[in-house]
Amino acid sequence: MIKFLDLQKVNNQYADEISSAIRNIIDSGWYLLGEENKKFEKAYSNFIGTNYTLGVANGLDALRLILRAYIEIGVIKERDEVIVPANTYIASILAITDNNLVPVFIEPNEMNYQIDDTKIEQAITSKTKAIMIVHLYGACSYTNKISEICKKYNLKLIEDNAQAHGCSFENKKTGSIGDAAGHSFYPGKNLGALGDAGAVTTDDENLAATIRALANYGSSEKYVSKFRGLNSRLDEIQAAILNVKLKYLNIEIEARKHVARRYMSEIKNPLISIPTLYDWNSHVFHLFPIFSKNRNNLQQYLHDNEVQTLIHYPIPPHKQECFKEYNNMSFPITEKIHNQELSLPISPVMTEGDITSVVKVINKWGL
Repeated sequence: MIKFLDLQKVNNQYADEISSAIRNIIDSGWYLLGEENKKFEKAYSNFIGTNYTLGVANGLDALRLILRAYIEIGVIKERDEVIVPANTYIASILAITDNNLVPVFIEPNEMNYQIDDTKIEQAITSKTKAIMIVHLYGACSYTNKISEICKKYNLKLIEDNAQAHGCSFENKKTGSIGDAAGHSFYPGKNLGALGDAGAVTTDDENLAATIRALANYGSSEKYVSKFRGLNSRLDEIQAAILNVKLKYLNIEIEARKHVARRYMSEIKNPLISIPTLYDWNSHVFHLFPIFSKNRNNLQQYLHDNEVQTLIHYPIPPHKQECFKEYNNMSFPITEKIHNQELSLPISPVMTEGDITSVVKVINKWGL
């Protein structure tokens, strides 16, 4: 079986360095908010291009904390609206609703499956306070039009950068384009820890200080809580692992791009469509999605031919049981995507033979 993502093989490349880093943490006797966190936050800020990185427990918390901090400093208030793509992963929506804010769903562009910037302005009301763009699949969702809209209506731009570490727009990394960004280092991400981990990046000093306090029981001074905070901290072991793996991220991105180039040039099946790619620098190929009207049959066929795939994602957020209040909404483009999307194997450890096998099997399907 060609695995969708062989994490064991990915991480075995750095096993000695990771083991040494973990051993050093164990020997240090300091397991939270220590030197490895400081080292990672500095290195990641340098990589992304922001003044501040704040390590947190996971990617969902990163987004939750950004919105919560904006509420605490008076930029946003409960029941205000946040514009968000309808076809995102549910975490983007949970971050909004967990703060008693209202998600306003926008359909994606049918060419690249990112939020359609031509549909945003018509959804803005007096309650709209932010746009959350999601760099889905590892592709850049930002456009100059989105920037113009934010300036025109004085909206905060929040990036969900969970799938796009290392992605760029012109000369800026995603995660440094908006007012703040949430990052996930879930093990399967391009930059993955060996457990849950996340971060916020921003250039806003006040926002950064507020998030730092909120993530530590609402406290910037021990035993003194200014806010009703939570416990969301990046532990030292995960920070140390990320410090090792960050050094190799650009190399791994190039390996992913090689797989993607071959897929894009060699997959020729007319029963399958692939998103339009506008710029190779604006994509880091966290996922390689293909689309088919007979997605479930295609997935079973690939499985039978030793190719593992995943669906991202089978149920759109507005159709989830936990969001019954949105279940009657209709977003046909989003629903089509969620009914047709299938993610092919893509990773920095795929061999040329693996890629060739995937292409050959797909090109034979249904023909």
